[in-house]
Amino acid sequence: MRPVVDLGVSEAHAILAARPGGDQLPPLEAVENEDWGRDLLLSRLEEMTAEELAALGLSMDDPAPEAETDHGEASGWSHRS
Repeated sequence: MRPVVDLGVSEAHAILAARPGGDQLPPLEAVENEDWGRDLLLSRLEEMTAEELAALGLSMDDPAPEAETDHGEASGWSHRS
């Protein structure tokens, strides 16, 4: 299973846009470079059941340490200060 935090923002947006209510998401261009946009997508993924995520080959488990970047941040969902 692939952890949802390993998804890129565009991948997460595509998954959520294909679900019921996905037409209510802001456009990808509005969310992809914004912390609030990543937070929104992640919160929507967190609302999915484990079974729904598993059907997509995903899980809410944290990535293994070797999946971290050189900066110690998991890909895609890190917050920048």
